[in-house]
Amino acid sequence: MSSGSEKQEILYGVHPVLEALKAGRRRFEKVLAVSGAKKARAEKVARLAREKHIEVEYADQKLLDRLTKGARHQGVAARVSPFPLQKMSRILEELDKRTSPCFMLILENMEDPRNFGALIRTALCAGVGEIFIPKDRAVSATPSVSVSSAGAMEHSDICLVTNTASLIRSLKEKGVWVAGLDAQGSTRLYDAELSGDLAVVVGGEHKGIRPLVRRTCDYLLYIPATGRVNSLNASVAGGIALYEAHRQRTIVPVHGLQLSVHGRKKNRD
Repeated sequence: MSSGSEKQEILYGVHPVLEALKAGRRRFEKVLAVSGAKKARAEKVARLAREKHIEVEYADQKLLDRLTKGARHQGVAARVSPFPLQKMSRILEELDKRTSPCFMLILENMEDPRNFGALIRTALCAGVGEIFIPKDRAVSATPSVSVSSAGAMEHSDICLVTNTASLIRSLKEKGVWVAGLDAQGSTRLYDAELSGDLAVVVGGEHKGIRPLVRRTCDYLLYIPATGRVNSLNASVAGGIALYEAHRQRTIVPVHGLQLSVHGRKKNRD
């Protein structure tokens, strides 16, 4: 239970509420389900909530429509604390203790919650550890983003940053190599070394990566394209880059052999 003075938001949709219950990061006041909901998935959410000693209230469709402002809630919603964001200081401190190469995602100027949600899910599947997002002029970790990620956001480590260029400089001081994804980049994605300590920067839908951030990156990558269209959706481009890095960072079978790709240290001096 949460105190009455604590900030709350309405999380909605079967997957976001279910994954938030599994993750155990948010404080739940109660779970609301539409009375006589047709889908068994709604009852699955209610059952897990009861197992965790969280109040379940059955309500009518109109109440959930009003609480979620007409969003597609699938007959399930919950009164919860806001998504818990990570502190940058803690993440930077943890870098000094790492025993394996880190893998991070930095987002710039992303405004569409659907793109953000899709990238969160892809990042989680590709093994990304932390996701950094700007504090201003960009979408944040809202319930609609959790919906777009099909609940993957509830398991992600997301950090708000006030200055992306400053963050990149701090990461570089810790030995992390920073690769920006840019259509005008000078290095083809598939020619880049992405197996060590790495942060990938993905720009927004309209503005891409800002000039200062672009200059602060170690190198800029482009995804080769053929045909009449030469640009990709931000979340698709980001997904391609993250999975190329994932490919390089995992054991890849080649003609019956197992080739293990390990992280490497480079001297920045």
